[in-house]
Amino acid sequence: MKIALIGYGKMGKMIEQIAKDRGHEIVCIIDIDNQQDFDSEAFKSADVAIEFTNPTAAYGNYLRAFKNNVKVVSGSTGWMKDHGDDVRKMCSAEGGQTLFWASNFSIGVAIFSAVNRYLAKIMNGFPQYDVRMEETHHIHKLDAPSGTAITLAEEIVSDIDRKKSWVKGVQRLADGTVEGTNDVPSDELPIESIRRDEVPGIHSVIYDSDADCITITHDAHSRKGFALGAVLAAEYTKEHNGLLTISDMFKF
Repeated sequence: MKIALIGYGKMGKMIEQIAKDRGHEIVCIIDIDNQQDFDSEAFKSADVAIEFTNPTAAYGNYLRAFKNNVKVVSGSTGWMKDHGDDVRKMCSAEGGQTLFWASNFSIGVAIFSAVNRYLAKIMNGFPQYDVRMEETHHIHKLDAPSGTAITLAEEIVSDIDRKKSWVKGVQRLADGTVEGTNDVPSDELPIESIRRDEVPGIHSVIYDSDADCITITHDAHSRKGFALGAVLAAEYTKEHNGLLTISDMFKF
């Protein structure tokens, strides 16, 4: 398979190595200093482009890839609120484009998400437990809460009747500043965000009652699991169309 990379930071380099190890060809690498290569014959030859950049660049990257009818796999977060409707329209049967988007490509997180949904269904019947979330990432991550935390929170809100929405909770910033609060109305789910060191990603869901506390946690040891999942998603995307996500690839 021919793969183009959009974004060539730590994640892009790791994806490149795993893709080559799995027998794929990297035909084009686009970073901030060669944006003109979106219109190159090399980029146009790609079966799939894998995009890992940032919230401000992602949507524009999708548009430039779609202009050349290149399918996209993306793990960039923070763009959905402003551009989600447009992307869904472009990836409809009428729009004809393809995007595989996930807030987290880790196989472990996919399993964790399935456990999260199952546990939420159980806890819907036990109102004595209140639920909150924590996510911890490296100091370079720009968006908070993380896209993965938002996805997990939306799953919980969908399955627990007493929760109507998620909200930002305490924000512990890289410079030591603490903002916000976890003291929110009972129908809201607070997500506490922590930025420290070079943490790849930790997500915890905490159910607390007067009697006890139940916590489930996914703790990434490195970015390797994310990178492998992105390449697996590219392999899946080559053979599928439309707006795709992890639940299409893994049938838990």
